[in-house]
Amino acid sequence: MSLPADWFPSQPIPEALSAAHAQVLSALEAAYAQGDAACREAWLGLDEDQRRTLVRTCLLSEFFREGLCAHPERLVEWLDSGELEAPLSPAALMQTLATQLAAAADENALHAALRRFRQARMLAIVWRDLAGAEMWQTAQAVSHLAETCLEGALKWLEQHYAARWGTPQACADGTPQRLVVLGMGKLGAGELNLSSDIDLIFAFPEKGTTQGGERAYDHQQYFTKLGQKLIAALDVITADGFAFRVDMRLRPLGDGGPLVGSFNTLTAYYQDQGREWERYAMLKARPVAGDREAGQALLASLSPFIYRKYLDFGAIESLREMKAMIHREVKRLGRDDNIKLGRGGIREVEFVVQAFQLIRGGRDTELQVTSLRLALTRLVELELLPPAVVDELRDDYVFLRDLEHALQARHDRQTQQLPEDAEACAALAMAMNLADWTALRAALDACRERVRGHFDAVVADPQEEPDADEEMPDQAQLERWSQLWRHELDESQAQQMLEAAGFTLPDAWRRLKAFRDSRGVQAMQRIGFERLEAVMPLLLEALAESATPTTALERVLPLIEGVLRRTAYLSLLRENPQVLPGLIRLCAASPWIAEQLARHPILLDELLTPDTLYSPADKARLADELRQTLARIPEEDEESWLDALRVFKQTQVLRVAASDIAGARVLMKVSDYLTAIAEVILDSVLQRAWRSLTARYGEPRPREGAEKAEFLIVGYGKLGGIELGYGSDLDLVFLYDAAPQGATDGAKPIDNVVFFTRLGQRIIHLLTATTPSGTLYEVDMRLRPSGNAGLLVSSLDAFADYQRREAWTWEHQALVRARPVAGDAALASAFEGIRREVLGRERDLAELRRAVAEMRAKMRQHLGSAAGEADTFNLKQDAGGLVDIEFLNQYAVLAWSSATPALLEVTDNMRLLDALAQSERLPEQEVRELQAAYLAYRDASHRAALAKTGSDVPAADFGTERARVQAAWAAWIETEGAAEGGYRAASEAPGGAGR
Repeated sequence: MSLPADWFPSQPIPEALSAAHAQVLSALEAAYAQGDAACREAWLGLDEDQRRTLVRTCLLSEFFREGLCAHPERLVEWLDSGELEAPLSPAALMQTLATQLAAAADENALHAALRRFRQARMLAIVWRDLAGAEMWQTAQAVSHLAETCLEGALKWLEQHYAARWGTPQACADGTPQRLVVLGMGKLGAGELNLSSDIDLIFAFPEKGTTQGGERAYDHQQYFTKLGQKLIAALDVITADGFAFRVDMRLRPLGDGGPLVGSFNTLTAYYQDQGREWERYAMLKARPVAGDREAGQALLASLSPFIYRKYLDFGAIESLREMKAMIHREVKRLGRDDNIKLGRGGIREVEFVVQAFQLIRGGRDTELQVTSLRLALTRLVELELLPPAVVDELRDDYVFLRDLEHALQARHDRQTQQLPEDAEACAALAMAMNLADWTALRAALDACRERVRGHFDAVVADPQEEPDADEEMPDQAQLERWSQLWRHELDESQAQQMLEAAGFTLPDAWRRLKAFRDSRGVQAMQRIGFERLEAVMPLLLEALAESATPTTALERVLPLIEGVLRRTAYLSLLRENPQVLPGLIRLCAASPWIAEQLARHPILLDELLTPDTLYSPADKARLADELRQTLARIPEEDEESWLDALRVFKQTQVLRVAASDIAGARVLMKVSDYLTAIAEVILDSVLQRAWRSLTARYGEPRPREGAEKAEFLIVGYGKLGGIELGYGSDLDLVFLYDAAPQGATDGAKPIDNVVFFTRLGQRIIHLLTATTPSGTLYEVDMRLRPSGNAGLLVSSLDAFADYQRREAWTWEHQALVRARPVAGDAALASAFEGIRREVLGRERDLAELRRAVAEMRAKMRQHLGSAAGEADTFNLKQDAGGLVDIEFLNQYAVLAWSSATPALLEVTDNMRLLDALAQSERLPEQEVRELQAAYLAYRDASHRAALAKTGSDVPAADFGTERARVQAAWAAWIETEGAAEGGYRAASEAPGGAGR
C-alpha cells in the first residue's frame, strides 16, 4: 500500500536537507504500508497542515521519525488523545500510565511499560515543540511526564515489594510514611528540557522499622532499597531504551553519601556542613513524587539554610566562583559553542535570577519560588530589575531554550553543543524558523551578548569590570591604601599618607591600627578576612573624600567591627562600592545614624537604593509596605513577625533621618513621617493582638444594640500632637466599648474587662519586647485615668466620667493633644465627642492660670537647667522653651474653646497657634514669632537627636526666641488681662519685649 501521490504537501526545504528530505518521504511511505487498516485510515485523514508538520518534524528530528516509523499506530493514539494539539493533563497522564502499569507482573514488565509510555508522550511533545509550541509549555510537559513516571513507578514498587519488605512504620503522630522524592534543578523548577537528566534527592520522615513483610527492615535499609529500584526503573537502558536518566549527586556528600536520609539527618547536615553551592542547588528543590506534603515540611525546615534573613551578597562570590569553574572547564574542553555553559548562555540567565533569590529571598519571600519564569516576574514586581531588562532576559532565555530543544529533539540526546556539519546546521536553522545558519548565528551571537551584559551587571566582580560611566577609585591609590591597611608601609609612611588625605594624627592611625590588630579581626575565618581585606582599601579611599575623615572613621569602624562575624555585610560593601560615600556621609553627619547602622547592620541594605533612602514613604505607602512585609510571614511565627516589624520601623526611620540630613525635608514633614510610621505600626500591632486573643477566647460581647465590641488606641503627647522625634516614646491610652457585664463567646470565655486588659497588655508586649532586632517603642501609659494607679484599659463611659469629675487640670492639658491613632472609627468618633465636651466647657480662668503656672513651675524645678547654669539653655524645659509654648497652647484651648470651638479641631502646636490668630485670640505678629521660636527649638532638638548632644544648648544661641516666649508667658499667664478672652500683645505686657 502506498500513499497517494499528492499526499506530501510542498514546502521549502534547504539544499543541505534535500537528501534527508527524500529519506523522510521514503520512511513515511514504508511506515504507512506497515500499518493496519485503521492506522492507514488515520494517516489518510490528516489535513494538509498536519501532513506538512509531520514531514517537517521527521526531517528535523530523527528521534521522532524513528519512533513513529517503528510504531505508525502511535499517530492514531495521538489523534484520539488530542496530544498533537495540547499535552495531556497531569491527571490524564497518571491515569494512562496506571492502566499500563496494572498489567505489569514483574520489574521487566514495569521497565518496558515505563519506557514505551515515556517514548509515546515524548514524541508527541517533540511534534508540538517543532510545530511552534511555547517553550514554557514544552518544558512543563516534560516535567509533568517525569513526575508521572516517578510517581507511577514508586507506587508500583511499593505495592510489589510490600509482601517481602513490609511497609514503613507510621510517624510518631500516626501519619503513614512514604519515600519523599525531591526534584532538583529544572525538574524542581517544572522546566525540564527535552532530553534532560532528572536530579533527585531521596528522604524519609522518621526512623523506624517496616511491618507486615517477610522480614523487618529498618527504614534506612528499606528506603535505600526502594530508592535503588526506583532509579533502575527509570534509568537502566533496556531494549526499549530508558525513561529518564537519574542523577543523585546533589544529595548530601554526593556519590560518597547515603542514597537516602531521614529528615533529621538532612536537616543536621545542611545546618552544620551545607556549602554555598548546595544553597544554590536547593533553590530549585520541590517534592515531585512520594509524600509531597512531608517533602514541603522538610523544605520549610531547610528554608533558613537556603535563604538568609539579611541581604546575602556573599552568595554572589559563590556564584562567581561556580561560573569561573564552569568557564575553565568549557575552555579546557573547547566548548565555547555550548549554549548552556558558554559565555552568554542559559546558565548565565539562571545565575542572574538565582543571585537575586539567594541575596534577597530571605527578605523578599516572593522570590522563594522554584520556577525561573515566575522568579523573573517577581523581580519586576519587587522593582529589583527594570521591566525592560527582565523582558530582554526572558526573551533571550526562551530563544536559548528553544534552540536547546531543537538540538536535543534531533536524536533525543542531552546536548547543548552547536553542530558543525552542514545538514545539522541547516536543520537547526529551519527549526528556529530562520533563513539559514548564518542568520541563526547572528541572532545567537546578539542574544549571548545581551545575556552576558546583564550577567556582568549583576554577578561580575565590580573591581574587575568597572562601568566606564562610573567613577571608580584610582587602582594605584587603592593599592596604596591596601598596603597601608596590611601594614606593608612603615609607620611614618602610613601616617604621612593619612595626613595627606586629611586624617587627624595620631588619632586616626591609632584607631585604624587598633582595629587591624584587634582580636575580632585576628580571629576571622579565611573567607571573612578576605572580604575585609577587599573592603578596607575601598573604605579608606571613600573616607579620604569626606570633609571630616577622622570623625567619619571613628563612626564607621564600629559598624565594620559589628559585622566581622556576619561577613555577608562586608560582601555587600565590596559588591556595591558605590554605597560607601553615602554611608560615610550619613555617619559623619550623625552619630545617631552611625549607631543605628552599627546596632542593626541589616539597615545597610537601604543604602543600595538611594531613591527610597532619601524619599520617605507617606502613610498610605507605609501601610502598603508593612502589609506586604508581614504578609510574607506565617501567622504562627511571632518571632519573625516581631523582627520584621522592628526592621521595618528602623528602615523607615533611617529613610526619614537620611532625607533630613540631606536637607530634603522640612521640620514639620520629618515629624509627620515619624508619626505616620508609629501609626501604621500601632494599627498592625492592634490587629495582631486582636487576632491572637479572639482566636483563644472568642469575640467580646458588644453592648446592647451594637454590632461589635470596639477598641481604640488614643495617642497623647508628641504622638497625639503629630510631633514625634527620632527617639520619642509613645504616650498611649486604651479605651473600649462593650457590654459592661459581658464575656467572650469562645471555647474559653473570659469577662470583657479581662479580655480588653489582656489586649492592652498584649499590645504593650508587642511594642516593647526586645528581639535580636531591638524594640519598637517605649510605651508610657501614665496619662490614663488615675495614672499608674488606674486600670490599664478604660471603658468609654468610665473615661468620660473620670474626665468630667476627677481629672486634674494637667490631665485636661494632656487631653488637648490627644487623638485616636488606631482602632474602631465609631469609638474614635465617640472619643472625639467626649474630648470636645470636656475641653470646651467654661472654666474659672484665674484658677486655670494658677494651676497651669504651678504645674509648669514644678516641671522646671525638676527638669530644667540647674541654678547657676545661666550660660546653658534647655530647649524643652527651661523658661521660654518648648514646653512653655505647649503650655500656652493648652491654656488657650482650656480657657477659650467654649467660645472658640475652632481650637478643638487640631492637636498640634503649629496649627493651634494658627487657630489662635484666625480667631483673633492672638495678634498675627505674636503668632508668627511664637511659631518661629517653636520651629527653631524643634529643629535644634532634631539636630541634637541626630548628633546625640542632648537638649542643653548655649543660651546665647536662642536669646531672641526665648525672650519672646517669656514675654508671651508673662502676658498670657501672669496678668489679669488674660482673663478677658484674649491677651495683650507681648510688647504691651509688663516686662514684655518692646519693639
